[in-house]
Amino acid sequence: MKTVKFLAALMMLTLSMSAMGQNAMQQKLKESKAALKEKASKDAKDEAKRMKKEGWTVSPGALPLEKQIDRYFAFIQQVDDELNPLYLQGEGRATAESFAAAQMQATELARLNLASSIGTEATGIIDNMIANKMLADDQAASITTYISENKTIFSQKLGRVQTPLVATRQLKNKNKEVIVRMVAKTSSIQEIAKDAIRSQLEADGKELSEELKAYFGKD
Repeated sequence: MKTVKFLAALMMLTLSMSAMGQNAMQQKLKESKAALKEKASKDAKDEAKRMKKEGWTVSPGALPLEKQIDRYFAFIQQVDDELNPLYLQGEGRATAESFAAAQMQATELARLNLASSIGTEATGIIDNMIANKMLADDQAASITTYISENKTIFSQKLGRVQTPLVATRQLKNKNKEVIVRMVAKTSSIQEIAKDAIRSQLEADGKELSEELKAYFGKD
C-alpha cells in the first residue's frame, strides 16, 4: 500500500514538474515574441527615417511610408512556437525613365528574389531526406540542378503574395527608382519546394516509395 501511495505521489510530482516546465517554456516563448515585436517596431521607425533621408517617398494615394514599413515589419516579425519565421521576404529594386516601368521591373525582381527562398527551403528538405535515407545522392543532385535553373517558373507558382511596401524616388538624372518588398507564407513556400522535388523525381522516372508518397501527401 505504501508503495502504491509512493508511486502515485511520484507521478503527481512528475506531472506537476512537467506542467511547470511547459508553463516556463510558454512564458519564455511569449517573452521572446514580445521582444521580437518590440525590436521590429524600433527597426521600422529606424528604417522609415533612413529611407526618407535617402529621398524615398510613396505614390499619390498610397499609404504613408511609415505605415507601409510598419506593415512590412508586422509580417516579417511573426514567428511560430519554435521562433521560425511565418513569412519569407523578397525585395526588388529597379530604375527606369518612368515610375510605371520601374515598378514593373522591381516587382518581377522581388518575385524572383522571393522564389529563391523556394530553393533554400528545398535544400533544407533535400538534406533532411538524405539524412533519413529517403533520397539518393544522384536524385538530390538532379533536383538541386532543376530548382536552380527554374527560378522564373517558381516565381509564377508563388501565386498571390503580399506587397506591403512600394517606395519611389527620383534620381538626379531624372530617372525613376522603385523598391518593392514582398512577403509570402513560409508554409506556402515549403509546399512549392516539396512539389518541385516530387515533380522532378517523377520526371526522372523514379517511382515514389510509400514513404515518399506519405511525405509528399501523394496517394
